[in-house]
Amino acid sequence: MHVKLVKYTEDPERTCAVAAMYSVREKIPDELFTSVDYDKAMRVLRHVVASGHHSVLEHASFTFNVSGVSRALTHQLVRHRIASYTQQSQRYVKLKEKGYVTPKTISNSEFAEEYHSMMEKISSFYQHMLDSGIPAEDARYILPNATETSIVITMNARELLHFFTLRSCNRAQWEIRQLSDEMLRQCKEVAPVIFEKAGPGCIRGPCPEGKFYCGHPRTDEKLFQ
Repeated sequence: MHVKLVKYTEDPERTCAVAAMYSVREKIPDELFTSVDYDKAMRVLRHVVASGHHSVLEHASFTFNVSGVSRALTHQLVRHRIASYTQQSQRYVKLKEKGYVTPKTISNSEFAEEYHSMMEKISSFYQHMLDSGIPAEDARYILPNATETSIVITMNARELLHFFTLRSCNRAQWEIRQLSDEMLRQCKEVAPVIFEKAGPGCIRGPCPEGKFYCGHPRTDEKLFQ
């Protein structure tokens, strides 16, 4: 899996903090977006985040380049609808590479050899159909959820907080949890105040999953400290 934060709102935390000031001031001068005292801006931002007034966080957006993930992951990912996605097209991109994702539960089991053999057979049959003139948009019907794909993701900070709450949870599927954790790690590097308490619900209090509680809160992990 490759995950890279390739672009984000310039000075995202100061931008969100000044936006928050609009609600309590008659007018905000343009230059305040770049000149406001950093410590003051962070105090405002922490207060806003702690108060749950997260609408101002929508002024900061983050774009990720992701590759080496499965179609099983991206089918889950696009359920987060307050975001923008551009995914590698299986209509226009003929998958010459035999890339696919293998879960550890399979690679460490007696099914590993059969699994890889099946993937090779599917890839071979897919290529045979292409060579025989079957359009890529039709040959793709044989491709499994394991097929590797690439996708560009853009989310605002508010949606990212929601995404991290759900997908960094131990109950999330392992691959999208790995993606979520890496996205969060990179977000913390550029916006540490916005994301300082980001992650699954268990790091902020009692598990919100109720009877589905996994019994293993992630509070001891470095990413969430």
